Formats: sequence, structure tokens, C-alpha cells
Amino acid sequence: MSYRLALLLTGSMLAATPVLAERNDLPPSDAVAQALDNAPGVRASVARIDSAKASEEALRAGPYEVTVSASAIRRSVTRERDYAEFDATLSRPFRMPGKARLDRSAGALGVEVASNNAEDARHQAALMLSGLWHDWLLASALNRNDQTNIANYRQALVAVKRRMALRDAAALDVDQAQSALSQATAQAAQSLSAVSRARLALATEFPQVPLGDAAPDLALPEMPDQPLHTLRDLVLERSHEIRAADREAQRLAVLARRAKLDRVADPSFGVRLFSERDGLERGAGLVASMPFGGSHRSALADRASSDANAAMIDVERVRRSITVIADTDMSDSSALFDAWRANRDAADSAAAAAARTRRGYEVGVIDLTDLLYAQRQANDARRGEITARAEAARALLKLRIDSHTIWAPTGEAD
Repeated sequence: MSYRLALLLTGSMLAATPVLAERNDLPPSDAVAQALDNAPGVRASVARIDSAKASEEALRAGPYEVTVSASAIRRSVTRERDYAEFDATLSRPFRMPGKARLDRSAGALGVEVASNNAEDARHQAALMLSGLWHDWLLASALNRNDQTNIANYRQALVAVKRRMALRDAAALDVDQAQSALSQATAQAAQSLSAVSRARLALATEFPQVPLGDAAPDLALPEMPDQPLHTLRDLVLERSHEIRAADREAQRLAVLARRAKLDRVADPSFGVRLFSERDGLERGAGLVASMPFGGSHRSALADRASSDANAAMIDVERVRRSITVIADTDMSDSSALFDAWRANRDAADSAAAAAARTRRGYEVGVIDLTDLLYAQRQANDARRGEITARAEAARALLKLRIDSHTIWAPTGEAD
């Protein structure tokens, strides 16, 4: 089967696939979801959600606890006698109006920040999985090509040796064919090492993803059904990093308003009971206390206001960063897809040239040097096409991951 025919047949099979079906060279969706949910960074981020919820509950309750203070003494009075006396006070601080509402708001926003950070951690894990998976696919595809190249050079060497036995080729031709075979073998050994490294990294980082004895064949890139600019807009719309930065800015703004109110301290109210001179004097009453705020509270309020302003600027910084990612994703998807098609055409032309050169060598009108050169060019073109195919597939999948149209939690992906 010719290289062009193989491409056409593969393209026909892909065209028959439903529009929203996943590529057949990707791991199963359920395995991907399990692997992403169990990634260490994701598990740590989920644990931080529990921490944020505990902080929310603490803010809701506030650090306003009942304080009990008591004393028991024995007093000695000159020319009188000793007296037993005691004193007890029960008091509690109370939040000034408006502070409780801000505390509840700050706690709820903290949970939103943690939740978005957890979703972003899962997103980053998905990007890592995509990168490692495509490293394995690329290395395996290159190694399969190198094995085919070795087989071709072995056939050429056998043919040259047979012609030398018939006195139709020189020993130099055998040496050239043997050298080409050795170079192809060395190249295959390098690509096999890359396969082992890629598989080891993938198995270590994502042990839940099933890996067969060999990587699946690298599928042909296919443009998504949605326009690229639509996916680009979804990258911004669904970015959890932007949401986390925005909620953090809102939380710090609430804390700044809270710190401004806290310049007026919360009062404490309570009840005092006492007994003096063995109970000859007894009493009960209300007690109240209130700190007078000074420069310390003012400085804390100023610091909280500055932190809120910085967080608002950070939102713009994050938005610009994600915009660059979205634009780059769209540009790479289009450019690398076009680059793969150009490399595919180059590989077709090189394969055709190598086939014609082989036929010329068989009839004796082309020498071995030209044949080996044509085969080397064809092999380089095939490797270039494989690499370009992997890079295009990688870029298209990254755009889909960043736009949350694949490998996203249920309810987010289209």
C-alpha cells in the first residue's frame, strides 16, 4: 500500500467518525477523568477547599467568645478579722453593625477562590497529560518509522550483496549500503530510548491511564467542528484562573472594607458579681469595655486597602496572560495544521521520488549512491511529517482543553 493511499484511507475513516467523537489515539475518557481527579496537585487543591470552608465557618462565627474571670481572696483588716471575698465577671465582645455581613461575604468568596483554584489545578493536570501522551505517541510513531527504514536498508543490502556476487556491484557499494543500515539502526535505537522515557514519565505521573504494549498509531489531525475563534473565546470565558483572581480581588476588597470598619473596635459587655467582707457587702452589675483604636488599626486598614488595589491589578494581569494563551492556541492550531499538510505533501513527493529512484537502480540507470540518498530523503520527510502531525494534534487538543470542551468536569465540556 502506498503512502498516499494509506493517508487517504485513514482520512476516510476519520471523516466517517461522528463530529464530537474523540480521537481514536487518545486514552479513554473515564480513565482520563480518574487520572486527573487523582493527580497530587488536584487532590491538594480539593483539600484546600475544605480548609476554605472551615475558614468560612470561622468567619461566620467570629472570634467572639465568652470570657469568664474570677478571683477569690482572703483579706485581713487591722484590729478586725480576716474576711473571705470573691469576684466574678462574665463578658463577651459583640460585632459592630455591618461587620458580620462582610465576614460572611469574605468567607464565601474564599471558598469560591479555592474551588476555582482546584478546577485550574485539574486543567493544568490535563495539559500535562496531553503533553506526556503526545510525547509517547510521537516517539512510538518515529520508532515504527525507523524500524521500517531498517527493513528497507536491509533489503537494499541483500540486493547489493547479490549483485556483487554476480559481479554487477563493487565492494564499495556493499560498504555504503552497510553504513546506511548502521545509521538507520542507530537512529532507531535513539527513538526507542525516547519511547521508554516517554512511557515511564506517563506511567509515573498518571498511573490510572492504561498503557498497552505499544502506543496507538498517531491519528491524522482534524480541525474541530467549532470555529477556532469560538474556541478561543471559550478559553477566556471558562478560565478558572481568571475567575479565581477575580474572586480573590473581591475577597480582598471585602476585607479592606472590614478593616476600615475595624478602626472602631468592638465593645464587650458582661455581668459582674462580687462578695466582700464575708458577704456583708454583695453586688451585681453590668460591665462594658471598648478599646480606643489608634495608629495600628489605621495602618492595618491602609494595608488591606493596598492589598485590594493590588489584587484588582492582578486580575488584569491574569486576564492578559490568558488572552495571550487563547490567541496562541488559536494561532498554533491553524499554523501547525497547515504545516502538517505541507509536510505530508513533502513526504508524498519524497516517497514517490524514492520509488522512481529504486526502479531506476533496478534497471541499472541509477547508481547506489543516488538510491541511498533518495531513501534518506524519503525517511527524513516521513519523520518530518510524523513530527508535524504530532505537533498539530497536540496544538488542537490544547485548544480544546483550554476551552474546556474536552477532559473537563461534567457540565463544563460541550
